[in-house]
Amino acid sequence: MQVQGSPEGSRPHLAFAAEISIKRADIAGTQLEKARPFAQEAARRFLKDKIVRVIASSIRKGNIIEREDGQLCVVLSAESFHPGKGTPTTQIDMRRLSDGVKVTDRFKTTEQVERAFVEDKEFGFLYADGDGHHFMNNATYDQVTVPADVLGEQAQWLQEGMKVLLSVFNEKPVAIQLPPRVTLEVIETEPAMKGQTASSSYKPAKLSNGARAMVPPHISPGTRIVIQTEDGAYVERAKD
Repeated sequence: MQVQGSPEGSRPHLAFAAEISIKRADIAGTQLEKARPFAQEAARRFLKDKIVRVIASSIRKGNIIEREDGQLCVVLSAESFHPGKGTPTTQIDMRRLSDGVKVTDRFKTTEQVERAFVEDKEFGFLYADGDGHHFMNNATYDQVTVPADVLGEQAQWLQEGMKVLLSVFNEKPVAIQLPPRVTLEVIETEPAMKGQTASSSYKPAKLSNGARAMVPPHISPGTRIVIQTEDGAYVERAKD
């Protein structure tokens, strides 16, 4: 029985159209399969361009390196040792990006290490809360939140509006670079003992941000001093 509105003559055309659709799908699938290796190769080339081999002694805090197991790690500290006898070595303390676990590797200072390049972007510090430390890109007004474990002890030197460099890898902040120095006020310290001079041993002091530092004997509460953010060392009395 013939269905009204669907004459017998239209069936070959429908079948032909269906066949064309199937062939087009096959061609598209074939083209996709051919394109996939090129896309994979492009991805490999991209990663290869981002990773270079450098000697271990050139590695610095904040660098991203790839370990032999393929894990990417951010460098927390790198220290080279030059013994009187024996081979100079470099010890690198790192944090794995995948799970945050801290690991340590030791290399010969001239040994080759895989280093991944990151993009450094300038941000201004806004504030800190339970979610982390918040920064804003002053050019784009984009805001990012950096977890406390990324900042480590450097977080204590952050001040509102302070400009920092955030190292970004795969759109994720992995390290921070602070200004080399910060000015703070001494709010508590021991009085100088009789006979102590500037060349005498330093004394502990509490600073306005809550951090503690060793200061010269002549420094008293209310004095503004300059501190190195890298190691918290006293530099000088502030000139402002």
